[in-house]
Amino acid sequence: MKVRAAIVMLIAFVLSVAVHEFGHAFLADRLGDSTPRYQGRVTLNPISHADPIGTIAMPLIGVFLGGMVIGWGKPVMVNPTAFTRKLRMKVAHMFVALAGPIMNVILAVLVTVLLAILVKTGVLTLQSELTRGIVQVIHLNWLLFFFNLIPVPPLDGGAVLAGLLPDRFQNVVDFLNQYGFIILIGLLLSGVLRFLLAPAVWLTNLCLMAVL
Repeated sequence: MKVRAAIVMLIAFVLSVAVHEFGHAFLADRLGDSTPRYQGRVTLNPISHADPIGTIAMPLIGVFLGGMVIGWGKPVMVNPTAFTRKLRMKVAHMFVALAGPIMNVILAVLVTVLLAILVKTGVLTLQSELTRGIVQVIHLNWLLFFFNLIPVPPLDGGAVLAGLLPDRFQNVVDFLNQYGFIILIGLLLSGVLRFLLAPAVWLTNLCLMAVL
C-alpha cells in the first residue's frame, strides 16, 4: 500500500512541478528572454523539468519516512537583462517568479472542475482510489503555491518580494539573498512552515466542497 501511495504521489508531484516550471519558462520567453526556449524548457513535458534528486528521490524519501514531502524541479535559467524594457528588470523578474505558483493555482482549479464533472456524472465516486489520487494533485498544487510564495530566496517569493520592495530596501533583499536558505531551514525545523502551509488544507477542502 505504501508503494502504491508513493507512486501516486510521485506522479502528482512530477506533473505539478512540470506545470510550475513551464510557467516560469513561458513568461520569461514572452518577456523577451530566449534562454528557456534555447534550453528546451518552454514545454509541459515533465522530462524537461524533472530533477533526479529533487523531483524523484527526495519526495519518495519523504513518503517512505512518513514526513513532509520536500522536493523541487530543475530551475529555469533566465537572463533578466534580456527582458523587455517596457518593465523594470526587477518587476519583470517578479512576474516570471509569480508565473510558477500561478500555474499551480490554475492546475488546482482545472483539476477540481474535472473532478466535479467526473463525480457528478457518476464516472467516479468520492471513495474511489482514482479520486483520492486526483485530490492529492489538488492539495499538492495548493501546497506548492503557498510554499513557493514564502518571501525567502531561493523560493519564488524572494523574487516577488524584491520586485515589490522600493529600491531603498535593497539591503533587505541582499540580507535575504545571503541568509535565505538558512531562514528556510529554520522555518522547517521550527514547525512554522506547517503553519504557513495551513491555508492549502483549507483550500483543498473548499475544492472538495465544490465537487460535492
